[in-house]
Amino acid sequence: MEKPHQIKTSGLVLMIISTIFGFANTTVAYEQMGYASIIWYVLAAVFFLLPSSLMFAEYGATFKDAHGGIYSWLAGSIGEEWAFIGTFIWLSSWIIWMTSTASKVWIPFSTTLFGHDQTQSWGIAGLNSNQVIGILAILWILTITWFAVRGMDSIARIASIGGIFTILLNVIFGLASLMILYLNGGHFAQPIHGLTSFIQSPNPQFQSPITLISFIVYAVFAYAGTESMGGVTDNMDRPEKTFPRGLIISALIITLAYSLTIFLWGISTNWQRVLGNNQVNLGNITYVLMNNLGYALGSGLHLSGTGSAFLGSLFARFAGLGMFIGYVGSFFVLVYSPLKSFIMGSNPNFWPKRMTQLNQKGMPAFAMWTQAAVVVVIIFFVSFGGSSAQQFYVILTNMGNISTSFPYLFLIAAFPFFKRKRNLQRPFEIYTNRRWTDIIVGVVLFVLAAGIGFTAIAPVLAHDYETAFWTVIGPIFFGFVAWAFLQYQNRKKNRAQNLVKNSDNE
Repeated sequence: MEKPHQIKTSGLVLMIISTIFGFANTTVAYEQMGYASIIWYVLAAVFFLLPSSLMFAEYGATFKDAHGGIYSWLAGSIGEEWAFIGTFIWLSSWIIWMTSTASKVWIPFSTTLFGHDQTQSWGIAGLNSNQVIGILAILWILTITWFAVRGMDSIARIASIGGIFTILLNVIFGLASLMILYLNGGHFAQPIHGLTSFIQSPNPQFQSPITLISFIVYAVFAYAGTESMGGVTDNMDRPEKTFPRGLIISALIITLAYSLTIFLWGISTNWQRVLGNNQVNLGNITYVLMNNLGYALGSGLHLSGTGSAFLGSLFARFAGLGMFIGYVGSFFVLVYSPLKSFIMGSNPNFWPKRMTQLNQKGMPAFAMWTQAAVVVVIIFFVSFGGSSAQQFYVILTNMGNISTSFPYLFLIAAFPFFKRKRNLQRPFEIYTNRRWTDIIVGVVLFVLAAGIGFTAIAPVLAHDYETAFWTVIGPIFFGFVAWAFLQYQNRKKNRAQNLVKNSDNE
């Protein structure tokens, strides 16, 4: 008899799409590479999204009863110590996300209030805009943590409202773009000059082979989140068929949606005219493009300059409000959820007792305040580093992209070891041929390593050492901290065991 509430293929596809697809990823892609970003999104789907998702499906099905998430996957494949280091780096990706987003959240806030991004003009008591945003970001983190340790996670329901705004945002964008195309007689604001337009970026910063390959990290980041789907296989109707079918269908839909959305931005936005200036950065790009979309629609409808500007402001405010609400909801969940999952799912012997203790609301309060302190320190050094606003948001974006992509190296590299384990029950398997499994793992690892490596090298070659430092410091620093932490805990454990032996001998 079939279990109630089992996930069918259609339900799984919707879950995967809502988890992975991000509207803001398309605006970043268009700003960085224009139409040329489409081919990289397709390549990332073929060589990363699909093969890695199927690996995570096997992990999730095999370790479906474990509660440690990817820690359990790694621990069952390559041992607890490597699992601890890999999962610690995974946790660091969320810390970097909080660092980045706590600074970026003020752009949709400003856009909602004023109709466009005014953060670059914010200054007080001799502080420049980056420093003011840094201080606001620090206050944001401390406030969110203060509420979250008191069990105020119900505020995270705001995220569902943000989700509704995001759906409406996609609908409005699609309809407005098609209407502009019709009103302009089928002409694109960004002209298409044959295949060249889909290979060569209009952005002067993305012209060399190294910077082009480094863009793969942006595409991988846009597809991040598939590992979270591996944990629901036990709730599926015939998972051995539903999961691979759902992954393939959703991968095709997401790839098509990203490619089509990037292409549609060319209807309303001429890259050189709208994006080729110092006022646009990776923090405000979504609101700049939405403002321009509204203005272009107003112009197509033959509204006055004031009317077109008002419509542009309206579009930007709507995008800002939806993104801001979504950020608020996300923060209330992510400030504790990954941390709690890691601490409660990993070996308690690895942690000091204070880190694993939960307060009356079931929150790891000490661990959360420790996390907040780390985020505050990173925000302070990045925002007071003296970079321009444009460079500031490139640093934040690169930090987020690399720290999100890096943990996949552990998950993918551990997969052949996972396949060689003989004492595991596997409800279903996709990778049954050992040779092909190793080849596919090698290809995915190469794609990830190339993207991460070239993203790290690009600013060095441009002699932008500040961006280079902050781009790579996250995974390296947190990986070293995890290793040092393990060494300290092991020495402490050995000393305690020696003391017990000595006392027994006496």
